[in-house]
Amino acid sequence: MDATWTLQDAKNRFSAVVDAAARGEPQRVTRRGKWVSVVLSAEEYARLQRLERASAPSLGELLLQMPQDDEVFERLPLAPREFPCI
Repeated sequence: MDATWTLQDAKNRFSAVVDAAARGEPQRVTRRGKWVSVVLSAEEYARLQRLERASAPSLGELLLQMPQDDEVFERLPLAPREFPCI
C-alpha cells in the first residue's frame, strides 16, 4: 500500500520518503489535503518512461494519419499584417 505524507512531513522526513520509494513503495504527497505528487524509485520511473515511449506513435505513423484527400483547404479571410518600415 502506498504511504501518504503531507508536504510538511515529507520535507521533514525526506530521507524516509526516499528510502521507502527506493524499496519499491510509491510515496504519495499531499498539499492542503489534495494529492499533488508521488515519489517513485528511479527504476520504476525508468520503467514508466520506457512504457510511454513504447506506446507513443512514431513520426511515420503520425504522418500517415494526416488526411490524404485532394480537397481544397479553406482559407480564413484575414488581412495581411502591415509592418512599419524602419
